[in-house]
Amino acid sequence: MQETKVKEREATIRKSDIVISTPNRLCYLLNQDNVNIKLDKVRWLVIDEADKLFEGSTEQESDFRQQIEQILSACSGRGRRVAMFSATHTPAVAKWARHNLRGLINVTVGQRNAATSLVEQQLLYCGNESGKLIAFRQLIQKGLTPPVLVFVQSKDRAKQLFKELIYDGINVDVIHADRTQLQRDNVVRSFRVGRVWVLICTELMGRGIDFRGVSLVVNYDFPPSAIAYIHRVGRAGRAGQKGKAITFFTQDDVNNLRSIAAVIKQSGCEVPEYMLKLKQNHNRRKKLMTKAPRRDDISTILPSKRKLEEAKQTKDGEKPTATDAEGVSDAKSKKHRKVENGQKFGKKHNNNQAEHMKKPFKQNNKGKNGKKPFEDNKNFKPKNNKENNKDKGAKKQKNTNKNKKPFVSKKVKNVGR
Repeated sequence: MQETKVKEREATIRKSDIVISTPNRLCYLLNQDNVNIKLDKVRWLVIDEADKLFEGSTEQESDFRQQIEQILSACSGRGRRVAMFSATHTPAVAKWARHNLRGLINVTVGQRNAATSLVEQQLLYCGNESGKLIAFRQLIQKGLTPPVLVFVQSKDRAKQLFKELIYDGINVDVIHADRTQLQRDNVVRSFRVGRVWVLICTELMGRGIDFRGVSLVVNYDFPPSAIAYIHRVGRAGRAGQKGKAITFFTQDDVNNLRSIAAVIKQSGCEVPEYMLKLKQNHNRRKKLMTKAPRRDDISTILPSKRKLEEAKQTKDGEKPTATDAEGVSDAKSKKHRKVENGQKFGKKHNNNQAEHMKKPFKQNNKGKNGKKPFEDNKNFKPKNNKENNKDKGAKKQKNTNKNKKPFVSKKVKNVGR
């Protein structure tokens, strides 16, 4: 950050009664040598999304937990009061509050760790990733009431879904980390005004941004935890308005299905009984909270054609050659085949055999005895099978007549010793 901007923010903090900041930015200003900011006179320290800011450890500087500890130590006034807000109550926040706050008061609005009852929640089984796209297009055909939020697990999947829906006749846009700050601000403004009907976003949009009037939330990718589900669904049904939330799930999402089904049941919505009796793998659930599961790409194009198109894009408009088809896998055998000069060679063929196959085939004109075969005769005229058989029979009779000799009996004499 430039020195002029640092000085401007220092002056702003000094003359302001209320300062709204992220933990990282405030810690950056506190660590500057040329900035003289003191927070010992702060009376109220309000921590929003407390369950998220208390994640991590106090040892790593990049974690929110270490940044919050630094801000708490800077606000060292005697009259300091701490207020923490969150839609979900986690054990980490409860433990820290019991050990570090005096005169603790808990205020719970509605049911703890549950979505609002104003949102109608539904779980929809889609089979596989291609079934999700079909199910979402069916929702479009039935009719959507904008604005609509669609959550996916990564920015790459957000781009893929945007490419599929951009030609479906709806005003759709996408927001993710690869877009500039100006582009993201324009997308949010367009969504609030109504120029964008469907907004595709990632997990970061589940917290901190207030969109009024969101009628439908679609969890295209299954949320990694029950806490993430509550915050996603909380984008609808705000300020006393009714809303709806639809969550797609496949066979790969069964590990977290029971916990989210319990949240839906606690919110007053109907859930099949078998979902509440599913067995949970705790090790698998922990992995899903840290690392998103691997999913197939969102596309209606066949995998072989998709790889060819990616190869074309990398060559910047050049015409595809035979080498572009390398890596295309057959759906049945799943074996990679190399395409060279329009001919396919297996793994067993070597270079000498390949060169030999490229040369034109020459027929050997000599027979076993060194003479040309009967077919090489220019005067040869093929006949039907019946005519050939008749000719053969006639020739045999002539040969037998020529070779016949008169029968002469020979007497065998017994010759003694």
